[in-house]
Formats: sequence, C-alpha cells, structure tokens
Amino acid sequence: MNEFLLIFRRDFTTKEIQPSPEEMQQHFQQWQNWFGSLAAQDKLARPLQRWDGQGKIVANNKNVTNGPYVEIKESIGGMITVKAKDYDEAAEIAQNCPILNLGGNVEIRMAVSEF
Repeated sequence: MNEFLLIFRRDFTTKEIQPSPEEMQQHFQQWQNWFGSLAAQDKLARPLQRWDGQGKIVANNKNVTNGPYVEIKESIGGMITVKAKDYDEAAEIAQNCPILNLGGNVEIRMAVSEF
C-alpha cells in the first residue's frame, strides 16, 4: 500500500455560493460519514487533523504575504493521508469526498520515499 495526500479545495470566500447553516450541518454529517467509512476500511494512514483557514505564502523573493492565494478564490479547506494501492484507487476514494458536493475539488499526491 502507498500513502496519498488528498488536498481539499473550494471557494470559501464568495458569499453568494456559501452554504446555509442548515446545509453546512448536513455537509459536516457527510464528512463524518465519509471519514468513518475510511477508518472502518483501514484507509486512513494518519489520524484526522483540522487545519485553520488562514495561512502565509512565502514567495521566491522571500516576501511573505497573507494566504492562501489571495489572487484566487479557491483555497485549501483541509487534507488527509490515505492508504491506497495506486492513483486509481486513491481517485476512487476521492470521488466520494464531500467537498465535491460544494463545488470543490480534491488534489491527490503520492508520497515518495526518495528525493
């Protein structure tokens, strides 16, 4: 088994497309169900960890700005590490991610053991 980082992104700033409090409650339940399913299948490589919505960007000129990515609306909402045989299996796991229901996307990266 390999480890894959699943990075969840969506637009968290455009007011018109944000879910209502009731929709968010339902959405959080979808996340809990999805995480529970992954844990039951022994697909979580690491325990869940919450991340804040803030961030900093360090540019190649060493300037530091508030992040994430102020020039675009999409930002990282979270990430998990899962166990999967290959990219295809990791993509299958990601296809059930609740972020997709809110117009988001999931980036998948495989951990490598060498630099």
